[in-house]
Amino acid sequence: MKVLGKDNSYKLMLLVVRRSFVVCFVLLAVLAGPYGHADDGALAIISNSKGAPAEMSMSEIKTVFKGERQRWSDGTKVVIALMKTTTTSGSTTAQKLYGMSSQELNRFWLGLVFQGKAKAPKFFASESDLKDYVRATPGAIGVIGLTSLGDGKSILIDGNKSF
Repeated sequence: MKVLGKDNSYKLMLLVVRRSFVVCFVLLAVLAGPYGHADDGALAIISNSKGAPAEMSMSEIKTVFKGERQRWSDGTKVVIALMKTTTTSGSTTAQKLYGMSSQELNRFWLGLVFQGKAKAPKFFASESDLKDYVRATPGAIGVIGLTSLGDGKSILIDGNKSF
């Protein structure tokens, strides 16, 4: 049996530590993958059964969510429901739908409201509360994470369930 010298034992220990870190990072990435970014930030649009159409283009969706459209084609008033920008879904909505940071989205809506151009959206801390509100409010439209969609009424966006 060969006895390792002081330099060799240090190199062996360093090699074991490095490999342990690599294995830990790989396991962490594999295990956190499906949970860390629920469905990679895919969002869905939900609506009340009264008002919004069953399918819209992304440009129509953006027009509605930027407060540029006040009424649906049947005359029902548009009511916007969003997740608070401090939530993961709210931050993702700000980025993907509005092309803004959370802070920019808050300033955007403050500006519209103070100028009298639009009514502020209703903000929620939980997706289940947002879904309940949209379900109970005629003309309401909201954004939630795709994994929270369930069996409620969703709007197809350019033929897709999510964006």
